[in-house]
Amino acid sequence: MAEGRDLNNPAERRRLQRELKRDIRFADVLAGESLEFVTTWGLFSPRRIDDGTRLLLAHAEVRPADRCLDLGCGYGPIGLTFARKAHQGRCTLVDKDFVAVEYSRRNAELNGLANVDCLLSNGFAQIAERRFDVIASNLPAKVGRELLYTYLLDAWDQLNPGGRLYVVTITGLRRFIERGFREVFGNYDKLKQGRDYTVAVARRASD
Repeated sequence: MAEGRDLNNPAERRRLQRELKRDIRFADVLAGESLEFVTTWGLFSPRRIDDGTRLLLAHAEVRPADRCLDLGCGYGPIGLTFARKAHQGRCTLVDKDFVAVEYSRRNAELNGLANVDCLLSNGFAQIAERRFDVIASNLPAKVGRELLYTYLLDAWDQLNPGGRLYVVTITGLRRFIERGFREVFGNYDKLKQGRDYTVAVARRASD
C-alpha cells in the first residue's frame, strides 16, 4: 500500500495515515441475509467475510425465537446473521478485543438490529448468568487444549437443554475438536468438511 509513495514527505505520510485509519466498508449476503459491515485494520478478515465464517453460517440452524451467542465475534458477521434469523430471540456477541466489540455494535446499528448485545468478555467470563439455545464460534487455528476445554465446559453449562454448539476450525484440528466434543458433550456431528475448514456441532442433551 505504501509502495511508490515518498514517505519522507510529511504530507504523503499524513495522507497514508488517514487512508489506513479510514473505515473499511462492504456488503455481503450470509445464509440468505443481506448485511452491511464497517471494519478496520487489526480485526480478523477486515475486507471480506472469511471462508470459515461463511461455511459455518451455511450449516448452522437458527430458529426464530432462539437465544444465540457469537463467541469471539470480531466485527459481528456470525452474530448479526443469527440476529436476523432469530428475530423473536436475542443475540449476544462477545469478544475480548474492545475494538471488535465497538465495531460489532456499530454494525448492529448499521443493520437496524435491536435484538443484539455486544459485550467485552474474555470467553464466557462476563456473561456467566446468560443461557443460550445456540452458541457459535470461529475458533482460532492456534486454540490450545486448555482454552478449548474452557470454552466447551462453559458452553455446556450455559446451553439450554437441547441447545447446539457450532464451531468452524481449520480441517487439521477436526480430530482435536471431535475428541473434545465427545468428552464434554457426549456427541459430535461433522456437518461439513472441506479442504481448509470443517464445521461441527455438539448438542446438550435434554434434561
